Amino acid sequence: MTTYRAATPADEPGLHALWAVCFTAPQLLPLYRSDPDRLPRTMVAEGSDGVEAVVYWLPRRLRNAEGGIDLVGGVANVATRPDARGRGHIRSLLGMALESMSEAGCDWSLLFTGSPGVYESSGYKVFSQSLTRGPLAAAIRDTSGVRRASVAEWPLLAELYDRHNAHRPLTTVRTPDDWRHRVPAHYDDSVDLRLAEGSGYVALRWHDTSVEVLEAAGHLPELFSWVAAEAAARGITRADARLTPGEPALPFLFAELETVADTSGMARPLAVDPSPTLASPSAIHWVADYF
Repeated sequence: MTTYRAATPADEPGLHALWAVCFTAPQLLPLYRSDPDRLPRTMVAEGSDGVEAVVYWLPRRLRNAEGGIDLVGGVANVATRPDARGRGHIRSLLGMALESMSEAGCDWSLLFTGSPGVYESSGYKVFSQSLTRGPLAAAIRDTSGVRRASVAEWPLLAELYDRHNAHRPLTTVRTPDDWRHRVPAHYDDSVDLRLAEGSGYVALRWHDTSVEVLEAAGHLPELFSWVAAEAAARGITRADARLTPGEPALPFLFAELETVADTSGMARPLAVDPSPTLASPSAIHWVADYF
């Protein structure tokens, strides 16, 4: 017999073991532990031999298409033990999580996944974000003012972030706690963070044949020219960027622009229909804000 309930401290070793089996995401546990209110929002399916499945949610404040802020229930860390799959655990736990979100006053719910079929029966629908890729431009700006930065300099980065995203739908209203915990968890030593003092920043991940732009904020021509110059020095000619096609500085990054659809996001209304926010041409959810 399976019992569906909120987690207790005694469940944490079992949860950690389950996630270790199902995920290879080193940031998962540090982010989970950084949430002091995690247990009441962690829904577990308990069988005779321990935790069989889990759904965790956390409240996030996201900007909407009307210029306001929505309280959004972000679904994360969804997992089922391999020997307990096919029993409907996730659908039952999602129902509990959605009820908990509504009680907490959430406007809608958001998740990111490569397995949309798991969530469709619970009312989630895929939405698409338009992102960019293509061959890199030649560097055409002086880049001497660009330096390596650290997330420890978050007050500088936060000012640039808040200004750049003040009216951008789907972006997170980041708190100091986000900058101290969530951003460093996602932007670890594998991410190249560059800053043009007082102007802007860009977060990059270099690959053998391309560069990935994870996030950018501020006045970007100098930074994008630096990316193009550094890529040329590394023998890299292409970039994939988490940037919408309307970003005015894109000609400093791309010689030719290709638009690609990111369909990893799914949303479900609770008290508010998120469709206007999700359909906005400038809507974007940055990598460091993933749940």
